[in-house]
Amino acid sequence: MANEKDLMDDEFEDDGTIVVTFEGPNGEELYYAQEMLIETAAGNFATMIGINVESGEEDEDDVIICKIIKDEDGEDLYIDPTEEEFELAKAKYEEICDEEGIQ
Repeated sequence: MANEKDLMDDEFEDDGTIVVTFEGPNGEELYYAQEMLIETAAGNFATMIGINVESGEEDEDDVIICKIIKDEDGEDLYIDPTEEEFELAKAKYEEICDEEGIQ
């Protein structure tokens, strides 16, 4: 699905946000910022918020969940979770949000 890519601007570089580039359905590059790391028995997942390329701002209406795996070089790869993994990560995310009072 995607590989980590150089940060797209200083706004994200300065605060250490991980920005990942995905290929869209028409071959375009889509940028997502990692919002939250979710640790589960099925592995690590991340909530990712879309970034508007023109403004550089996060689009909180464009949120996805990715599974994080390691490639042969030990680098993080962000991939589509299975339906079961997605539901597990989503439930854990909702649990974390409830505990921390995040809506």
